[in-house]
Amino acid sequence: MQQFNFLTKLMEFEPAGFPFVSVYLNTEPNETGKRDFEIFLKKQLKDHGAVMEPGSSELESYDADVDKINNFVENLDPTTRGVAIFACSGSDGLFERFEFEVPFEENQFTVAEKPDMLPIVRLVSKYPPFAVVAADTNEAHIYVFKRGKTVGQEDIQNIKTNRSEVGGWSQMRYQRHIDNFHQQHAKEVIEEVAKLIREDNIDRVILSGDESVIIPILRAEIPKEFEDKIAGTISLNVKSPVHEVYEAAAKAIDEHDIELEKQEIERLLENNYDDGIGVVGAEETLKALLNGQVQELFISANPDDISYSRNDVRAVLKAYEPGEDGDLPDASEKIEIINEFVKRAAMSADSIRFVSDPQLLKTHGGIGAILRYQAKGVSNI
Repeated sequence: MQQFNFLTKLMEFEPAGFPFVSVYLNTEPNETGKRDFEIFLKKQLKDHGAVMEPGSSELESYDADVDKINNFVENLDPTTRGVAIFACSGSDGLFERFEFEVPFEENQFTVAEKPDMLPIVRLVSKYPPFAVVAADTNEAHIYVFKRGKTVGQEDIQNIKTNRSEVGGWSQMRYQRHIDNFHQQHAKEVIEEVAKLIREDNIDRVILSGDESVIIPILRAEIPKEFEDKIAGTISLNVKSPVHEVYEAAAKAIDEHDIELEKQEIERLLENNYDDGIGVVGAEETLKALLNGQVQELFISANPDDISYSRNDVRAVLKAYEPGEDGDLPDASEKIEIINEFVKRAAMSADSIRFVSDPQLLKTHGGIGAILRYQAKGVSNI
């Protein structure tokens, strides 16, 4: 999946016997304006190092990771709200770090054989890029937001038209003249939006402006093929500050996604039958992921809502990679198995949806998928 290309090195990581450190930090200032993640990080770094054998190559790798992590967090950008760090110095000095302008839900620190990718995939999935068209009848600003940050802006300014008090036929001709200007302005704006959708893979667009004046004109110019990309409308002045535009649009996106989530799960369940393109449950979804069939993965946002048979999942993994028992995820470790689902989906699926309503998939183990195709008889399992 293109949006996770920046995680390729982590997805392809193979354990080499050294501790792999995964760190997630919420670096938002507290009520006093200070960051308090340092206390958590310092304790975790000390406690995990204390249980490693003195003089071992594992501890040597870990100590090198500690130095890199401490040096990095000392120089964080003030606008950073979330930090993800992955380190394994014993494996060719691996050190990956990412800063975000949106926070992780909580601080997390993991030392294992492989990277813990669940929180970063969940955050990226939660904040996909989207565009906002803030417009009136002669001015428009097109913003592209990605994970809380403005990553693009285009401004369009056309001739400003004024109302006239003349009457009769002159008034009617003048009004048609004004309407043509407004339509041409809207057409120019929507052409730029269409270009964004095509070239930058923008999936959601919010229209902002007067609901009775500019919004209908903009909607009339939207190509039919992109009508489903319009995720909602908001009523803001075209000159509203960018942060206000983002906050209102993000709320509209959340409302849209909640409704879309319900519709998508309904579609999934309607297709969950023999030879259908929907599967539910950990075992069947894992088979589809291992075969590269999954188009959309649906997984409960709360890991506690995910359930499965350890023996069945273990059997699926062994059947897919016979003779590789030592490298298989431990089916008794739920987070490890969830990471396997997420990693596979990030590599091959079109989208990953973390389902916020636990009731939607409760009776299906908290996981399911829409398939690209149903390929009976060609399974590796």
